[in-house]
Amino acid sequence: MAKILVTGGCGFIGRHVVEELLTHGYNVRVLDLLIDQVHADADLEVPEGVELVQADIRDKEAVQTALAGVEGVIHLAAEVGVGQSMYEIARYVGVNDLGTGVLLESMIGLPIKRLVVASSMSVYGEGLYETNDGRRLGYIRRNSARIRSGQWNPLGPSGEPLKPVATDEQKPVDLASIYALTKYSQEKQALIFGDAYQIDAVALRLFNVFGAGQALANPYTGVLANFASRLANHQPPMIFEDGEQRRDFVHVRDVATAFRLALEKPGAAGHVFNIGSGNAYTIKQVAVLLAEAMDVPDIAPEIMNKARSGDIRNCFSDISKARELLGFEPKHRLEDSLAPFVEWVRQTGAVDRGTEMRRQLEERGLVS
Repeated sequence: MAKILVTGGCGFIGRHVVEELLTHGYNVRVLDLLIDQVHADADLEVPEGVELVQADIRDKEAVQTALAGVEGVIHLAAEVGVGQSMYEIARYVGVNDLGTGVLLESMIGLPIKRLVVASSMSVYGEGLYETNDGRRLGYIRRNSARIRSGQWNPLGPSGEPLKPVATDEQKPVDLASIYALTKYSQEKQALIFGDAYQIDAVALRLFNVFGAGQALANPYTGVLANFASRLANHQPPMIFEDGEQRRDFVHVRDVATAFRLALEKPGAAGHVFNIGSGNAYTIKQVAVLLAEAMDVPDIAPEIMNKARSGDIRNCFSDISKARELLGFEPKHRLEDSLAPFVEWVRQTGAVDRGTEMRRQLEERGLVS
C-alpha cells in the first residue's frame, strides 16, 4: 500500500489521521517538532510501524528526508490559534507560510501523487448571512464601534438585521486574523503548486474540531478543550461577547475520515471543501452541555461581554460539496459524543491556563 507523510502527525488531529490511514492499510511516516504547547497533554507513543522524523517543518533537509519514498502528503503542521496569532505574528507566519513553502519546494521532482492540506473555516471571516427578503450576503464585517458598545450582531448595508445561514465554499474569503491569513496562504500555495507540477492538491477547511486528545494545557486550542480545562478546575468557562455566537463542531474522527477520503477520491483534486458537522451551536449552549456532561451543571459560564480581536460572530458549515465529491458523512454529533471526551479529560487531568490567555490578550489591547 502507498506510503503517506503526515506533517504534524503527532498532534491532536494528526494522531487520528495516522490511525485512520493505518486502519485502511497505508504505510505512514510522520514529521513533527513535538512542541510543548501542543503536546504537553499528549501520549507521544508513535504507533507500531510508523516512522517519526522529529523536526521543524522549516528544516528543508529534514523535510527532504521525510519525503523520501512517499506517494502522498497530508499537511497538518501549523501553529493554531486566532488569539495568539494576533501577537505572535512572526511565529505564525514563519511556521504556517514559510513551512508550507519549504514543504512544497522539497516536493519538486518527486513522484508524489496527491497533497491534502489542512485549511480553516477562519478564512471566511463572518459566515453567510441572509436579509429578511432572502438576499444572501457573502461579505459582512462587524463595525468595531458597535462591538465596543456591546452590539454584537453585524448589520446589512442599509443597517438591516441579518440572519446567519450555513456557509458554503462559494462564500468570498475575508481574512479577519493573522491565523486566517496564514491558513489561506497555505491552501493557495498548495493549489497553485499542484496545478503547476501536476500534483493533485486538495484543501480541507476545518470547522471547530473536538474530541479526546486535544491539548488541554493550550488555552488557544479548541473551544471545547478550553472550557473543559476550566470546568475540571472548578472554574467557569470564559465566554467572550454574550455567548450567542454560533459555531459548527465536528468530531476529530470524522475529520480523520475526511482526510483519507480527500487522499483517495479522484474527483477531489483541485477542490476546497468544508469539513464540519453541518450543525450550528451557540457557544453558551456548548458550555452548558459540557458542564452537564462533566457533572458540574451548577458552574455557569462567565459571560464577559467583551470582544476578542479577530473573532467573528457566526460561521457554520454547508457540507454539501464534501458529501457529493468525497462521500463525507459525519457520524459523531456533539451532543452524543461528549461522554468519551469527558472521560479522557478526567484521566488526563487539565491545567487551566484560561486566565493567563485572557491576561495576555488584554495586556496587548486585543480585548475590548
